Amino acid sequence: MQRQDAPLFGEDDANTRSRKSMIRHPIASFFHLFFRTSAILVYMMSDTLGGRFIACMVTIILLLSCDFWTVKNITGRLLVGLRWWNEVDEDGKSHWVFESRRSDGLNFPSTAESRIFWFSLIICPFFWFYLVFSTILTVKIKWLPVVIMGLVLHCANLYGYIRCKVGADSNLKVIARNYISAQLLNRQ
Repeated sequence: MQRQDAPLFGEDDANTRSRKSMIRHPIASFFHLFFRTSAILVYMMSDTLGGRFIACMVTIILLLSCDFWTVKNITGRLLVGLRWWNEVDEDGKSHWVFESRRSDGLNFPSTAESRIFWFSLIICPFFWFYLVFSTILTVKIKWLPVVIMGLVLHCANLYGYIRCKVGADSNLKVIARNYISAQLLNRQ
């Protein structure tokens, strides 16, 4: 008797489809979103929380730090199979390492987790970018270091994971230019 591991000729097995779309790491997914949204919400509600600048600032910085560490060390690896870090060799030179997990059938990231990861990773720097400009325009100079820190930490994670996704040796400018030109040619 022949054993079938995969559906033949593109037939989709219901178990395979549900396994790819369900969330396999709910706690990691929760904290991936929790720290990000909490830092933004605390900043936006800082005036209504009694105006205690130091307490709000410390809370936001702790949430941003927890978010950076969680995304870099846990959720990137669990939700999409990517990770990055920096190594310093004996000569004191810094080397960036970008890794992506090979997609075998058992450890393939679920579609839902991947969407959660990438959507929040891409959208949050836009929020912090908006908050930087709104802080400058409303002349809340004391908040400027906090919102710049939020922008920098989120952009660092975004850059690291994009490098993991497209390859460490790839030139991001060339990839972006090729993508945009392909999109423009498809419209014509």
